[in-house]
Amino acid sequence: MSGIIAIVGRPNVGKSALFNRIAGRRIAIVHDRPGVTRDRVTAELEWRGRPFTLIDTGGIGVMRGETAQDVITRAAYDQVQVAIDTSDLILFVVNVQEGILPLDEEVAVRLRKSGKRVLLVVNKVDTGRAEAGAGEFDRLGFPDSFPISAIHSRGIDELMTASIAALPEMAELPGPGEGSSTAPLKLAFVGRPNVGKSSIINRLTRSDRVIVSPIPGTTRDAVDVPFEVETDGARERYLLIDTAGMRKARRVDDSIEFFSVQRTADSIGRADIVVLVLDAVSGILEQDKKVADIIVAKRRACIVVVNKWDLVAEGVRKAREEEIEQRRNKTRNRDDHRQRMTTLSEFGEWVQAKLFFLDYAPVIFTSAVEGFQLDRLLEAIRYVGAQMQQQIPTAVLNRTINDAVENRQPVSKQGMRLKFFYATQTGQAPPSFLMFVNRDDILSDEYTKYLTREMRKAFGFEGCPIVLRPKPRPKTIAPVRKHAAARKKSPGKRPERRSVRRRSEKAKSRRK
Repeated sequence: MSGIIAIVGRPNVGKSALFNRIAGRRIAIVHDRPGVTRDRVTAELEWRGRPFTLIDTGGIGVMRGETAQDVITRAAYDQVQVAIDTSDLILFVVNVQEGILPLDEEVAVRLRKSGKRVLLVVNKVDTGRAEAGAGEFDRLGFPDSFPISAIHSRGIDELMTASIAALPEMAELPGPGEGSSTAPLKLAFVGRPNVGKSSIINRLTRSDRVIVSPIPGTTRDAVDVPFEVETDGARERYLLIDTAGMRKARRVDDSIEFFSVQRTADSIGRADIVVLVLDAVSGILEQDKKVADIIVAKRRACIVVVNKWDLVAEGVRKAREEEIEQRRNKTRNRDDHRQRMTTLSEFGEWVQAKLFFLDYAPVIFTSAVEGFQLDRLLEAIRYVGAQMQQQIPTAVLNRTINDAVENRQPVSKQGMRLKFFYATQTGQAPPSFLMFVNRDDILSDEYTKYLTREMRKAFGFEGCPIVLRPKPRPKTIAPVRKHAAARKKSPGKRPERRSVRRRSEKAKSRRK
């Protein structure tokens, strides 16, 4: 174990600001409004060579307009308690500018009951005058007190030195061949609000790791959830990233939601595979296409998940029975040309047609409530991950491209026909290929799509975008061609010498 440090306290004392300062980057959303953080936000960090896990938690206390019976409030409380129970050290954050409030005393009582080691962190000590007021918090009963300013990075070194020293000794690291040092596969679950992203993650991990409620916008931060699966004796490591729902830009009128959407876009960029979650009841909406467009723009591998299938499965079953009955009785209306989708494969084809720019992504139908086909989702993740790691031999790649060009010649442009010399693979995530051509400006988008389709037929790459980068080949043989053309135009010296020799022979014969 590397050691777990949890940051707790009442709302709006600067817990997320301290979390970001220790992490060295903006992970948790920081806002003046109390109660922004709800889920447990975790980060695997290192301080002066010592690895540890840092957890940011929601504020302990009921905010104005909330009650202790609110679904989200109660779930946030549970998340804080889990963080306390699993931690080795607790950083109890208070606000020097507001002094000791009743909520601080309630948190102190709760932490003393936990029996965990607690360091009192007096935050927002921005000046020497403010530091004089830090002594007031001694009556909370925690001897180890550290005045800091998370915003101005004041006192952080002293706090972290004491925190690392308070962690338990690390267990011996596994030797060669023991355990796996492979980085986990990062999976970002994205989509519109309330489509079931958090529910799928909780069902996969078999825990209430992230807060789930019917209220759209429950998830605000991007929450990283480590996840392991044992398959055939081997352990597969994943990092599930739960993200905030992405609404239309004109409907995002709240600064917290704006930052949440930004975190979601960043999560798409750092993920290995993006799981686009759709709602089976509402179908594919315009916003779903916009989210898919972000995935394409960032060139991420993708799996499309149609969730809440349990809510429409009964209707599909009835439609299938009606269709069978109509065919049996031959009473089907021949004038009705509407396509009736009654199987999962037909629905899958419909989804890929709607999201035609993501037609390479496999479509999985799931129900997070019933656990329907979540095993298929894991299989799709493994398969796409393996497809993404393919390394195509250069000789095989060039044969495939040459066959494609012979079957369909590129259209000439500006009086010039495109010529392919050779290609090579330059990357795997996403699969990227460098193609040397005579001119890169005459390779059309239509012909690029054709080559991409042919490469998918040959190598698969299911779920992965294929990136083709044309590059004009250097003109290293141009001078040779120039000299060859010059020799063809002008006669050489050898023919001239032959003509001179023949004239001299004729002159000698005349003399004789």
